[in-house]
Amino acid sequence: MQKNRILALLLSLALLLGVLPAGAFAAGEGALPLSAGLEALQGQFVRGDGPETNGYSLDYRYYSPAKDGDTRKYPLVIWLHGMSEGAYEGKQVINNDIAYWTSAEFQARFEPAGGAYILAPRSPEEQMIFWDDAMVEPLRATIDAFIAENRDTIDVTRIYIGGFSMGGKMTLKMSAAYPEMFAAAFPICPAWNMDAENAANLHSLPVWLTSGVMDPLVNYYFSVTPTWNRILSAHDDPASCRFSTLSQVCYPDGSRTSSSHHAWFAVNYDMFSIDNGDYPHMSTVDGTGAAVTLTYPDGMIAWLSQFTSAYDGAPIEGTGSLVLPDEVHNLFSIYTILDFIQTIMDALETAILALREALADF
Repeated sequence: MQKNRILALLLSLALLLGVLPAGAFAAGEGALPLSAGLEALQGQFVRGDGPETNGYSLDYRYYSPAKDGDTRKYPLVIWLHGMSEGAYEGKQVINNDIAYWTSAEFQARFEPAGGAYILAPRSPEEQMIFWDDAMVEPLRATIDAFIAENRDTIDVTRIYIGGFSMGGKMTLKMSAAYPEMFAAAFPICPAWNMDAENAANLHSLPVWLTSGVMDPLVNYYFSVTPTWNRILSAHDDPASCRFSTLSQVCYPDGSRTSSSHHAWFAVNYDMFSIDNGDYPHMSTVDGTGAAVTLTYPDGMIAWLSQFTSAYDGAPIEGTGSLVLPDEVHNLFSIYTILDFIQTIMDALETAILALREALADF
């Protein structure tokens, strides 16, 4: 019976791979009118390696806004990739449009510094590890080491963390583990139905959540919305939080993405359309339920820039205040993916049953 369940779930995984993270636009398609093309922007990222922690050393790509002799302090944005985009070193940047955040146009939106570091660590997927709980401490150590190496030009009170899918899950887990470290968080279609105990750790952290209503992998109604509600229920300032909903997931030119899971494209383009208008099919509310109107150029980057923390840059060992399950997946096992797929299948089954009941009333 258990063998049949595993086989069924593996088959589901194979089917789901068709809607897992895809690459960026094809050349020329939906390109933004920026001064530098995406490939040139991706080329600005440099490789680095974090210290070995609990048997793991995470490599990363980073962009630095600092010039020789620069005395300014810049924010640090930590970007966490989704499943399959950590398959090899550098893919987390090559296969994602976060590089647009290094463009002169987007960098200028980081106030007051006029720029920001972008740090993109990689979960070692070649070892079948997909931002598991065992990565919390190595990721923290990598961030700590990066800050130490660039301490003269990093503003430790302006550290922002975001990511999508599995990276959205890790965004929430890192925020719950070390809430004092971050000034704001922006999880996108996070593959974690956050429990109330961990959500309470975010009580003073501004959070901007983004999701597609028809997401086939991370259910909007049974996972993302409950996570949002749990964060708000314990939050000291709900008005500081935002939730962007995409009724249809599109590129900034309005053309549909290959999957409704790809809500991160809105964030990659700072929540504006290709002509700097409203992002296609997106609506945003704050934690009080009030509608939020985004006016160019005040999008995600401007929202992040208004928040600071009291963090002093001191490293920390351990998993902080993160509440982990009794049985921690110290190594990635097939059950990590199976549990994720099972959550999706359970939510899908519930939705189908609800639909049947609704149709039966007609």
